[in-house]
Amino acid sequence: MIRAMQSAIAGLKTHQTKMDVIGNNIANVNTWGYKSKSANFADAMYQNYITGAEGQQAIGNTGGINTSQLGYGSTVSSISTNFETGGQSYTGNPYDCMIDGPGFFIVGTWNEEIDPMDIKNSGLSLSRVGIFQTPGGYFTDDKGNYVYGYTKVDDVEQPDGSIKQVVDTTTNLTPIQIPEDTASISIGTDGTITVVHKDETVEVIGKFAVATVENTGGLEQSSGYLYGFGASVGEVTVGPQTAATGEILSGYLEMPNVDLATEMANMITTQRGYQANTKMITVSDEMLEELVNMKR
Repeated sequence: MIRAMQSAIAGLKTHQTKMDVIGNNIANVNTWGYKSKSANFADAMYQNYITGAEGQQAIGNTGGINTSQLGYGSTVSSISTNFETGGQSYTGNPYDCMIDGPGFFIVGTWNEEIDPMDIKNSGLSLSRVGIFQTPGGYFTDDKGNYVYGYTKVDDVEQPDGSIKQVVDTTTNLTPIQIPEDTASISIGTDGTITVVHKDETVEVIGKFAVATVENTGGLEQSSGYLYGFGASVGEVTVGPQTAATGEILSGYLEMPNVDLATEMANMITTQRGYQANTKMITVSDEMLEELVNMKR
């Protein structure tokens, strides 16, 4: 009876943790770029009630005995994050960007340049939320982090003799600076940033860098929507936008990937599981009461 009560208490704790996760998902049902999480249960440790043994044909022809184990409730084995791309929400602001795929923007504090091969030790963070602005002449997010990319632009002569501006994506990463006389900015699906000057001349000034992560489960979420590199993140690849990273959509932000119907259903089943465990504690208490009152 005491063990049954302990198992039920363990069940209460795990269901409470799962309810906390569900509550956080529902609270962020309108948070840009939010990735839903789920609590995963595992049965707790076991005690051998009967230890198994193999048969002894040479001694009395006795048969084998299966192990009988008694469990001690459940525990939260992990809290996993679903990194599936959320829906597209049109904002009309050309500075707002989302990646329609598994890639991440690279943001952080000011550095003159960053080696993309050493991104995990750079102090920069990854982001799925492209709420960008240009105060002070640089692309930053709404938290003031600089947005990193490629800013070396070469003039390449085309077969017809015309000159085309091409961003060199073999260089180190730098914060993306905006010319002072910029009149308007446009961002292509490949992350190329083009500005129109006040004298109506057009210039390519750079391209957003995009990161892909081998094990997104190894990312560690820090302040707001920023992700740091955990020990198990694996290989992080940095480069220009490709089909594998997903297109960069200007004028859109990524919606959360929370399925509200699923969360409500999970909330109901979690609540019922919690109630069942409280009932187990009540029944165990009643049995203990009967035992104590056997001698009146």
